[in-house]
Amino acid sequence: MKTFLIALGVAAATSWTAFAAEPGKMVDTKMGKVMATDTGMTLYTFDKDTKGKSNCDADCLKKWPAFHAAANAKADGEWSLVKDTAGMQMWAYDGKPLYTYAEDTKAGDVKGDGVNGVWHRAK
Repeated sequence: MKTFLIALGVAAATSWTAFAAEPGKMVDTKMGKVMATDTGMTLYTFDKDTKGKSNCDADCLKKWPAFHAAANAKADGEWSLVKDTAGMQMWAYDGKPLYTYAEDTKAGDVKGDGVNGVWHRAK
């Protein structure tokens, strides 16, 4: 019985950890701490978006790929789900849709910060 309870506790802890994992993480860059994907690619916000809605059209999404969510993703806390303009589910933080930047080629790059005065690193 004791072994069963220990195994049950480990299974519960493991599944809670998987459930509670956030889609993004904070990483250090030359510009300070920024929000990034699990692979360390910087995430950005777009001033032309409105809370809970992406306004980055098809051409925009080529340069600023949406931070897509898995089909079974669930909103949690400040992390929510919105649709990109192509209708695919993407992550938003505090209602702001999140994107990567095509010209960021390695983890920690922040080349998209300030582009056209409307793109900003998420922090």
